[in-house]
Amino acid sequence: MPTSMQVYRELRILTARPSPDDEARAPHRLYGVLSVHETCSAARWRDMAIAEITAAHDAGKLPVICGGTGLYIRALTEGLSPMPDVPETVRDAVRQRLARDGVDAAYTALETVDPATAARLPPGDRQRIARALEVFEATGRPLSEWQAIPAEGPPPGLRFASIVVQPPRATLYAACNDRLEAMISEGALEEIAPLYGAGINPGLPAMKALGLPDFMRHLAGEIPLETAVAAAQQATRRYAKRQTTWFQNQIIADYRIFVKYSQKSELEIFAFIRQNLLTPEE
Repeated sequence: MPTSMQVYRELRILTARPSPDDEARAPHRLYGVLSVHETCSAARWRDMAIAEITAAHDAGKLPVICGGTGLYIRALTEGLSPMPDVPETVRDAVRQRLARDGVDAAYTALETVDPATAARLPPGDRQRIARALEVFEATGRPLSEWQAIPAEGPPPGLRFASIVVQPPRATLYAACNDRLEAMISEGALEEIAPLYGAGINPGLPAMKALGLPDFMRHLAGEIPLETAVAAAQQATRRYAKRQTTWFQNQIIADYRIFVKYSQKSELEIFAFIRQNLLTPEE
């Protein structure tokens, strides 16, 4: 099972989803199950993941969650603070105001009603700024107050083991650069071309996929392909750096591998799984 962006069916290449051949080798769940027009929040993904984990256990299988979206992983393993439902009318009104007035005005409004949330968000983070404003307008309470409520904890009856692949930074950055160039050769531009000019809300989560904003600008004729690739590579490296920092500080891993993923590290992982997860508890 993946986390975050690989749930969107239209973005197989851009999100590096497993190939059809890979998916045929073993059961894959939650890959490409949503449209880019939908919103996959951490809470929604957690519900879907728990359902698939339950189904795997019922079938006598060991489920594996793959990905680097730390918030989603923590939502699954530790739970989330209770969040209110936001009516669609409120959500639409906030998004329309954001599109009309711009993200700077929205950020200023958020600083007024929820300074704690505004302080931890980049001023250009349209998606999270909109979410915070939606919660405040729907409930009259800042998002920061809702998030301060203790999380509900992990799903009952489940235990988790975490394996973090953490190669040297130079190796990681080189892989980020190669990743974007490979995507272009595999048809990433052709994949996202139908999304260009389709009137998709730019605030939707899928539209934040690494590389997508830059390649959209190229398709619009604003920048050459080389510039788009370079910008996407830089965004990917920055994201990888944030991921590394997050997993160092937020996750107490059961096992870490400090080299690039390879057949050797694959054997290490399998040995860890056999020893710690496939052995019945005392």
